[in-house]
Amino acid sequence: MIGIAQLLVVLDATIVNIALPSAQADLGFSNDDRQWVITAYALAFGSLLLLGGRIADLFGRKWTFIVGLLGFAGASALGGAAQSFGMLVGARALQGAFGAMLAPAALSLLATTFTDPAERGKAFGVYGAIAGAGGAFGLLLGGLLTEVLDWRWCLYVAILFAVPAAVAGTRLLHHVRVPQRPKLDLPGVATASSGVFALVYGLAHAETDGWTDTLTLVALGLSVVLLVAFVALQRRVANPLLPLRVVTDRNRAGAYSAIAIAGIAIFGVFLFLTFYLQRTLGFTALETGLAFIPMNFTIITTAAIVNTRVLARTGPRPLIPAGMLSAALGMAIMTRIGVDTAYASHVLPSLLLIGFGFGLVFSSSFPTATAGVPPYDMGVASAMVNTSQQIGGSIGTALLSTLAASALSDYASAHAGAPGLADAAAVHGYTTGFWWAAGILAVGALVTGALLRSNALAAAPHGAPQPAAAAAH
Repeated sequence: MIGIAQLLVVLDATIVNIALPSAQADLGFSNDDRQWVITAYALAFGSLLLLGGRIADLFGRKWTFIVGLLGFAGASALGGAAQSFGMLVGARALQGAFGAMLAPAALSLLATTFTDPAERGKAFGVYGAIAGAGGAFGLLLGGLLTEVLDWRWCLYVAILFAVPAAVAGTRLLHHVRVPQRPKLDLPGVATASSGVFALVYGLAHAETDGWTDTLTLVALGLSVVLLVAFVALQRRVANPLLPLRVVTDRNRAGAYSAIAIAGIAIFGVFLFLTFYLQRTLGFTALETGLAFIPMNFTIITTAAIVNTRVLARTGPRPLIPAGMLSAALGMAIMTRIGVDTAYASHVLPSLLLIGFGFGLVFSSSFPTATAGVPPYDMGVASAMVNTSQQIGGSIGTALLSTLAASALSDYASAHAGAPGLADAAAVHGYTTGFWWAAGILAVGALVTGALLRSNALAAAPHGAPQPAAAAAH
């Protein structure tokens, strides 16, 4: 059930992208409006994650998980039945809101349920594999559904995952009552949610209107002010939304950083490589999804081996930086692509290296991000995992797209009148994006290597008291 929930959240980040051209033709919205189908989900999901995580801590993970699943299914049904652009965008925002409840509840359930080291390793191996490979699986499933059925099934398909998982959850999960329920930190909720909202909105606006646009600068500046205010509040309130002890631990800080940096870079694989395969090499949507299968398989295999046989012995420090370096090398090799190069010789080797690298990163980062966290903070610690991934993806979307577009424009200006200019300029833009992604991953290897410790992971303490009870002792 937890695996299905994680698949829903990750799948939704890419499956709708494949459906967008068909949805645009059917509902008649403009190219400028099209980005809001993606941005509406990202804004709601990213800004409400910390609240969703704390709700799971305060009111119980079982029912937060089930409400998240059923709400996500309902929002997906609404989006699939959309008869207008506004209805589709509203449904996507609802998906994001319920996803913000579902994702942290799922990861915190995983972290608190599987405490035996061997079982924990296997469970996080499955979870990490889905986190790394789910996006590429979304491309495959989206291409299949769009070609065989209809774009609406890219939304309806969530119902087929969510409803059976929710029904099973009502029977198999146990509700654990919270003995002492502290007050919800409403000022923290307001500053965190609005700060992340402004950040994601500013990044999305930068992608379409540029980094120097007034609204972009105002949104990004406001996000900095609000997030600084949030940190200041968390240092002073009795029951903070995000206790700073969760993020100041070096291993957890390193894990959150790794997830965010990988989120920036993996966007380059999905976006630029999808465009290259479809627009330059002429692949169909389904063929593009199939092209990502070797990377999926490598991520899944690597994650399984690392979580069951390696991580408990070595700790995360040697694994996460090595994974980033492998992925960086794969990105660098991907820059060899050209207008008429072959998939097997110029794309496949890179995908295998990238898959191996991300398998190391995700399989090590997820258990590290929740290791040693007491149960009463597990929901918000889990929410930080998804927040890191969401912010990383938003930065990747805006930054890499801008850099690639600038490179394309410069190339077209410098080679005006050359035969095949459009394809050559596009490929130059893609390779520029890959070079930047490689550089970001290399810096990530240095950052995480400095933050992470060499010791093995500590499991979350069981039976740990609530904050108030702890203070009484």
